[in-house]
Amino acid sequence: MKLNLVMLAAMTAAGLVGCGGDYTPPPAVAEGTTVTLALMETTDIHANVMSYNYYSLAEDTSLGLERTSTLVSAARAENPNNVLLDDGDVIQGTLLGDMQAVTKPVACTDTMAVHKVMNAMKYDGGGFGNHEFNYGLPLLSQITNTDFGIPGVAKPSGTCGAPAFPLVLTNVTGVASNKPIVQPYTLLPRTFTATKPDGSKVDVKLNIGIMSFVPPQILDWDQKNLAGKVAVTGVQEAAKQYVPEMRTKGADLVVALSHGGLDPSAYSPKMENGSYHLTSTGIDALLIGHSHLIFPKGKETGAAPLDSSFAAFPASAKIDAVNGFVNGVPTVMAQSWGRRLGIIKMTLVFTGGKWVVQQDKTTVESRGFKYADGATIVKADPAIAPIVATEHAATIAYAKQPLGVSTDFEMSAYFSLVGDVSAIQLVNQAQLDYVKKFIAASTDATIASYKNIPVISCSAPFKAGRNGPSDFTDVAPGASAAAPVGLQVRNPGDLYLYSNNNLQAVKIKGSDLKAWLETAAKQFGQIDPAKTTEQDLVPSYGTIYNYDVFYAENNALTYQIDVTKPAGSRIVNLTYLGKAVADGDDFIVATNDYRAGGGGAVPGIDGSKTIIKSPDANQTVVSNYLTAQGAASGKVTLASNGSARSWSFVKVATAGPVILRSAPGHLALAKSSGITAVTAEGALDASGFAKYAIDLSK
Repeated sequence: MKLNLVMLAAMTAAGLVGCGGDYTPPPAVAEGTTVTLALMETTDIHANVMSYNYYSLAEDTSLGLERTSTLVSAARAENPNNVLLDDGDVIQGTLLGDMQAVTKPVACTDTMAVHKVMNAMKYDGGGFGNHEFNYGLPLLSQITNTDFGIPGVAKPSGTCGAPAFPLVLTNVTGVASNKPIVQPYTLLPRTFTATKPDGSKVDVKLNIGIMSFVPPQILDWDQKNLAGKVAVTGVQEAAKQYVPEMRTKGADLVVALSHGGLDPSAYSPKMENGSYHLTSTGIDALLIGHSHLIFPKGKETGAAPLDSSFAAFPASAKIDAVNGFVNGVPTVMAQSWGRRLGIIKMTLVFTGGKWVVQQDKTTVESRGFKYADGATIVKADPAIAPIVATEHAATIAYAKQPLGVSTDFEMSAYFSLVGDVSAIQLVNQAQLDYVKKFIAASTDATIASYKNIPVISCSAPFKAGRNGPSDFTDVAPGASAAAPVGLQVRNPGDLYLYSNNNLQAVKIKGSDLKAWLETAAKQFGQIDPAKTTEQDLVPSYGTIYNYDVFYAENNALTYQIDVTKPAGSRIVNLTYLGKAVADGDDFIVATNDYRAGGGGAVPGIDGSKTIIKSPDANQTVVSNYLTAQGAASGKVTLASNGSARSWSFVKVATAGPVILRSAPGHLALAKSSGITAVTAEGALDASGFAKYAIDLSK
């Protein structure tokens, strides 16, 4: 075939002509050809590389990329046509991440441990989560080897250690440039084996387009790092901008990596969990995260029931939480910490000149470590541990460094939802002490004018079952007056999980305080005293980080929760110094920047009432407070630092059993701690929680 010069030049520019000069068109795809492929997802890894808990210094076989890698190998063997993607929140969440980002920051010439492992696992692409921004833009620029184009944020010169796979971020732009700080999407060209209508095999080329979205709330949660530097677009607006462009550039399949949960309420560009609304933007598959939940329901024998938040969705939302479809779009969430692998297995047919997804031949699975038989945990991939052996050992050594203070009591969160404050009171005391001293020392006239306003504090039991029965704070097990236990560097991180939170204080009214407490009390199910069947006191631990417990010096603030009432009308007998709190009373609350800025949707707490923005992290405040207690007395004690229960339930007798799901084996601890409402330990549920009997009349 002879070509004119114009055609030849065009083909050469397009890469269609080789050095020999002869044009060989790509083989045409036969109408009706099908290709089956698997989209695999991890999400919310949170620096859990090894199956190890650095806070308890113990193996934890329920988590870790070293076991996820085994799931990936099996899924690849089942599905030779595959793509492995990550949905963000990779770098923060364990002492390993904190050490590499803060204590001993990784050099440009090195790569973060979690990224080393992901490179070894041969990820194909990844997105961002809100926690990627916790350590600031300069570090993020370095460890992703990306110039964000933001004034004042300079990536080190040269090539820094980073993920060996492309990262995308679709809805974050630089304020100065008005351009994406990371490529908003990319096309992954892949050659897959397909089946022709006659049954013969043929190689076909597909372009898989990926895009990534983070919650707009990153501007609030990491204001100190992001203010004036980046802007966030609503997920729907960003998707509608780029999906058509991706199609035009040849995307055969468009996959959204959305670091947000499912919220089918009316769309807002400010939605934290806007993933649901991406299904109307022309995408083919939806990989979600952020909520640390399992979607769809696990398929393994004895799988845990669906989280109650999914069960509450109206039928009109068209969310199929059993098969994994949202408005007809296959959707998966692989829990967190590497504990599951999302697998969307889909078949595409070539028809009318394009690849079309066959929904009736698409299956969705959130596969866990026990997927084979519901009982046997997959073994760790032996190739992973050697890759990060140096970092793992260094983190353990760092975790063991002494704080210089001992404790005569065990600080745990196993029963924090029935009144135990042993893991919460010290945090509140540290925050309260910090704010009181800040106000007393301030030379600012406005701050000084607050000196006579009562200061109270709130903190949540961050590690209280959200991520399974191994996810509970437990500092200094077995500590007693006769056998005190020395605290170590790892312990403040167990008491206060989020190293990125900074301490802030808000000035509120009594009416705000009551609304705040009502919001916290939403964690409880509504208990029907006449019901004879089993009732869950806490139906879901999914948002346990919003269960704020309030404390005032000498336990001057007390309140009760009536769980027989509907959410919004549960708080009674709210008093301060023995006097009922009036709507107009003034209080200053020590909290964190997440809550002060509107995190948790507490009515009226939206950043407008913030009076103190500390440069110090809450975790550091707790660590410093413990060190100061060590210098003063050498110890913290149950009497002074772990037994001031500011709240209790309104007593009620129930006709049937009420249960609290917690880690097994701790009934004796509940009794020794005086948590009388816990009367017996029952059988394990499908997730491995023990079902403790709760007597609300005690």
